[in-house]
Amino acid sequence: MDIKDVKKVVVAGGGVLGSQIAFQSAYMGYDVTIWLRSEGSIGRCQPKIDRLHKIYLDTLEAMKTDPRAYAYGLVAKEECTPEKCEALKANVEAAYKNLKLVTDWDEAFKDADYVIEAVAEDPQQKKDFYTELQKHLPERTVIVTNSSTLLPSTFAEYTGRPEKFLALHFANEIWKMPTAEVMRHAGTGDEAFELTVAFAAAIRMVPVKVQKEVPGYLLNSMLVPFLSAAMGLWAAGVGSPEDIDLAWKLSTGAPNGPMQILDIVGLQTAYNISIMKPEAKQPGTIQNIIATRLKEKIDAGETGVNAGKGFYDYTK
Repeated sequence: MDIKDVKKVVVAGGGVLGSQIAFQSAYMGYDVTIWLRSEGSIGRCQPKIDRLHKIYLDTLEAMKTDPRAYAYGLVAKEECTPEKCEALKANVEAAYKNLKLVTDWDEAFKDADYVIEAVAEDPQQKKDFYTELQKHLPERTVIVTNSSTLLPSTFAEYTGRPEKFLALHFANEIWKMPTAEVMRHAGTGDEAFELTVAFAAAIRMVPVKVQKEVPGYLLNSMLVPFLSAAMGLWAAGVGSPEDIDLAWKLSTGAPNGPMQILDIVGLQTAYNISIMKPEAKQPGTIQNIIATRLKEKIDAGETGVNAGKGFYDYTK
């Protein structure tokens, strides 16, 4: 299959990144459906889509006058004129209007050209998803996983089409952080790999080819240890989220500290990654304390920016 043959894109999962991937793909003109497990999941996803609708419009408006507002995913820099930014608002409205949120397997997947899996970072949930998914797909469909820490080879056999399966991992806030890491497993075919590189470019991401299968790809191999160290300082009572972030931002000039990044990523994702470490089950270890304190915040509804509160309060 060639990139010009890709028309219908289905994103499985409407979390922080799933909603962003879907909205960006729709903004770039693809027919996009978000598949969700339940009506409750639709209720949780729709506010994320509403928020992205506003962010895209606000960003395009800001880009008319402020070069610092530039977002690669919305327009090429050489085309970034006030007139072009105004015209692109029509793309935002079309994406918002045309995005479909469904729970039915056949309705979502029966004519899909390209499927992006963004379900919970839980191996068994992903295996169960792929086992059912293969019953509903056309033979031509390529599947990619947006897993941030798990290897595609772990799931390839469950897809029923290992040669058309690989990883495509996005950074958060993809409209302005356009990294798209493309990672194959040993059985991925060249056609699927090159199609995925082309698809990433088609939705205005920058494809980054990962040469070997490795947990965390390039970005998270660096980012996860950094965020884990920050959570360890917080969980052990060494520093407050504010002071941990201040120490990092003042010393490096970075716009966000690790605790702010965790709020953007979402504390549910941070928790899912934390509990996969064996020491998280050992009482008294720092990893166990991190997992326990994250769970307390999640149970309180403090899951990050999208919830209005995480380590910081965004409702003020």
